[in-house]
Amino acid sequence: MTPIHVDVAIIGAGTAGMGAFRAARAHTESVLLIEGHVYGTTCARVGCMPSKLLIAAADAAHHARHTDGFGVRVGSVEVDGEAVLARVQRERDRFVGFVVESVDSFGDEHLLRANVSFKDASTLITETGQEIIAQRVVIASGSTPVVPPLLAGVKQRLLTNENVFELTQLPKSVAVFGPGVIGLELGQALSRLGVSVKVFGRSGGVAGLQDPEIRAYAHRIFNEEFYLDAQAQVESVSETESGVAVHYLHREGDWRTESFEYVLAATGRQPNVASLHLERTGIALDARGIPLFDHFTQQCGHSGIFIAGDANNEIPLLHEAADQGRIAGDNAGRFPDVRAGHRRTPLSVVFTEPQVAAVGLSLTQIKKRCQQCYAEGSVSFEDQGRSRVMLKNKGMLKVYAEQGTGLFLGAEMFGPAAEHIGHLLAWATQKRMTVSEMLDMPFYHPVIEEGVRTALRDLNHKLHIGPDVIERCMDCGPGA
Repeated sequence: MTPIHVDVAIIGAGTAGMGAFRAARAHTESVLLIEGHVYGTTCARVGCMPSKLLIAAADAAHHARHTDGFGVRVGSVEVDGEAVLARVQRERDRFVGFVVESVDSFGDEHLLRANVSFKDASTLITETGQEIIAQRVVIASGSTPVVPPLLAGVKQRLLTNENVFELTQLPKSVAVFGPGVIGLELGQALSRLGVSVKVFGRSGGVAGLQDPEIRAYAHRIFNEEFYLDAQAQVESVSETESGVAVHYLHREGDWRTESFEYVLAATGRQPNVASLHLERTGIALDARGIPLFDHFTQQCGHSGIFIAGDANNEIPLLHEAADQGRIAGDNAGRFPDVRAGHRRTPLSVVFTEPQVAAVGLSLTQIKKRCQQCYAEGSVSFEDQGRSRVMLKNKGMLKVYAEQGTGLFLGAEMFGPAAEHIGHLLAWATQKRMTVSEMLDMPFYHPVIEEGVRTALRDLNHKLHIGPDVIERCMDCGPGA
């Protein structure tokens, strides 16, 4: 077969790969986008969008069952699982269709459907022996779910975020392994749709929360809806004729064996790099076989190889993958004129209820950077005015800033409207605002955002910049 010669080859047509393709084409028309699987990003096909569709249905059912607090009586709520999942799949396919249309618009001359691996640093080879000789390569091969050894014996009854959305009926019961983003989003959604759910963790983590107080609070609140043990002792998981048997130490202190219709593996995702034979490229790899790369350029060492998105295992979020893909593609296109790209303030959201948001530097990063030279402000939403009005008064927010400068560093939140508050705080962080400057911004009444002001006032006082916090301050109305 005649080798294919290109300036830039991109492995993977997901969010990062598509972004890299568009950026590289600003410099050269000789770009080839290679995909060995179906088109349609992780987000559209098995991630963000189908999970939010399931969560939306679950929240509708949950809120319909919990109107008594408003003095509103609703009759029995019936969940048609078949209809719920049909809508999830129908709308999911619509989102995927938009992605496929985008890829198709790139033109056949720029697309290759094949699985490839490296023959050397500038040569890729397909399973049929076709060689692609590329001056530069962008690795954007995505990731796949991790199935822990504990679940290795489960085959027919194993769910991941990549096949759970293919169900046509809601299961009667599910054991979820992993109380991270995926596990808690899907676990809570299934519970609210009437599925019996138990969530098992190992390390004590809950939704990625780092602050111990917030994490413990979230663990307690989630347990009001479904069983969650973030430090569970599970002795065995085995598949039976009718389901899956889980032998575990119950929170009450006794060992139990419980049967579930399915288990859901939500213990993270791993980069799709093992089959690429990266050892043939000469680039440096870490202990897991993932290339070492520059955070700002996405370049692997000084080579013409770049890596972006889930493949680099840095921040598995769509907006981060899009940014990384754009930077990698731009640098692959302009190589050897490699430039640092714009990286935005870190922002992550977990769409449970209450929601979780993390902004800017994490508490671990702040302690490492500032040692003891930082302050922390907080607010509880249990008595916050608008939150109580809406019966969403569960949660807390902590905000962090640098002593001396008053520079706002980041925040962690478990509470109502965290997806929106997280954006406001991320914008403030990226603009390098001080806490005093943030307090000069307008706050309407009554809104949940007034809780942010309360936390910032507490923080400013602890920075020795603002006055003492006035309990039941009425300058902005009651319950602020």
